[in-house]
Amino acid sequence: MDLQLKDKVVIVTGGARGIGEGITRAFAAEGAVVAIFGRNPDDAAKVVGQLAAKGQRAESHPVEMTDEAAVKKAVATVVKRHGRIDIVVNNAGGNDAVSLRHPIEAFRASLENNIVQCFSLVHHALDHLIAARGCVINIGSKCAATGQGGTSGYAASKGAMNALTREWALDLGRHGVRVNCVIPAEVITPLYERWLAQAPDPEAARAQLEQTIPFERRTTTVEEIADTVVFAASPRSSHTTGQLLFVDGGYVHLDRACTQPTSHLKQS
Repeated sequence: MDLQLKDKVVIVTGGARGIGEGITRAFAAEGAVVAIFGRNPDDAAKVVGQLAAKGQRAESHPVEMTDEAAVKKAVATVVKRHGRIDIVVNNAGGNDAVSLRHPIEAFRASLENNIVQCFSLVHHALDHLIAARGCVINIGSKCAATGQGGTSGYAASKGAMNALTREWALDLGRHGVRVNCVIPAEVITPLYERWLAQAPDPEAARAQLEQTIPFERRTTTVEEIADTVVFAASPRSSHTTGQLLFVDGGYVHLDRACTQPTSHLKQS
């Protein structure tokens, strides 16, 4: 299927690692031009070089996403270089484990890192998105729906992201701009691999994790998240907006009974 993304200009924040890298690669494979925004220029340069070797297009824009002036400047650079912005993917951020025991300043910083910077980017790209009748894809988290424990800042940010997805979809619908949120649950990224490696028995920990995922008893792949993002951003998804798209093998919404070894729902 041709997703009609050739020559579209896409900003992907945190687009050089983990899920963000997968999203960058998926857009580039569809012929889009990807502008990687983030604080890891060495990783971004590596991704850009690998894509260039395949005749695909991406570029690195080193920027601290919590620095509004830097975000504004990076957006202006993309527009000066390409004349447009078609798609924004708010992927940057991370679970910083800021809990109720942390000081208020840490909570505020978590909100800056995980949601305020998303508002900043869309704010500064807004006129260009409207001109292109483009779209915004937010990358959420299961914890906004389920809670997780010990992560008040991240959970609050991702809950706000779900709300802003629908708020922005309403605000921007009259301009032909669509806004959706893709929500992963358990995805094995390099960061997740390092976390599992800290367990006394990493293989057992991963097996236990996989048993909590109803569909196929496995974690979601980065590619599965990226493919959903690219499809949702494409004209092939032209009447989808304001949606929270859970790509999680049923982790969030299917009955936990189906994850138990004694469940009659367990497949042989």
